[in-house]
Amino acid sequence: MKAKKVQISSFGKPEVMQIIEHDLPELTDDEVLIRQTAIGFNYLDLSQRAGHMYKLNLPSGLGHEAAGVIEAVGSRVTDFRIGERVVYMNAPIGAYADYRNISSEKLVKIPDNITDVQAASILFKGLTAQYLVNKTYPVKRGDIVLIHAAAGNVGQFLCSWAKSLGAYVIGTVTYDRRFNVAKDAGCDMVINQSKENWHLELLDKLNGDKVNVVFDSVGKDTFMKSLDCIKKFGTMVIYGASSGSAPAIDPEILNQKGCLYLTRPSVFAHNSAIEDLRANANQLFEAFAKGYIKLNNINQFQLQDIAKIHGEIEARRISGSIVFIP
Repeated sequence: MKAKKVQISSFGKPEVMQIIEHDLPELTDDEVLIRQTAIGFNYLDLSQRAGHMYKLNLPSGLGHEAAGVIEAVGSRVTDFRIGERVVYMNAPIGAYADYRNISSEKLVKIPDNITDVQAASILFKGLTAQYLVNKTYPVKRGDIVLIHAAAGNVGQFLCSWAKSLGAYVIGTVTYDRRFNVAKDAGCDMVINQSKENWHLELLDKLNGDKVNVVFDSVGKDTFMKSLDCIKKFGTMVIYGASSGSAPAIDPEILNQKGCLYLTRPSVFAHNSAIEDLRANANQLFEAFAKGYIKLNNINQFQLQDIAKIHGEIEARRISGSIVFIP
């Protein structure tokens, strides 16, 4: 059958994305055919389109997560049936499409209380928050937690989830106008990280106390100063690099700062096995139903406008969760 997908043949600006028609391969015995109804956007999509992170072999599709309805199943598929709603991530790259054949070992069933649009909005970003606060550093009541980029999509999920676990949550933002977004996500304290001495302001407001853990998706601009904010035996978690990679560090510095722990986890490692993906997704869906993570605003756009919307996102004219409708 004929299907449409977004493809890039070179790295660069949004204009390198082209919507092409192609022949969908014949369904294999272990695959299902999905009519996609909602495609999740992640900032990783921008980086990969531009050739900055996890460089792709060209030509390539784009996009890591989508939700949809099963239209056909392979002969060996026993745990899914036609008409069921499913969501996936990283299965492999190429979610910017209207129809896809996906291995049944990559799929998660969507609960009745969650819409396709919600599922496509929360899976990738929500699973990132899920492993960070439950596995990388299990947040507990009384912890002081510092979350950089607190007004971002993952940052908001992290703030609200950590708050629900009983932590005192400190968030950083780069613009004062984003203070309320971070506050609404659950932050007890918000700091403008664009100020040169933001870390000193944080320490002053803590009256000599420090944080148990830092969750940092910014990288280069925040890494070294974050180390000064961590308690003895505390944890520094780097899970992104929006400002560039964190600098190389002599392990002796971690000793000097208080015998700190440093880790660089990833959502892909935590969800590479299907049993882990489904268990983690179920925990995420339960947390969403209980209000542990908040999804305040979902912007929906047509997939045919993908190049325009990527440009608007990069120009910071669109914020919040973003979903493309095929």
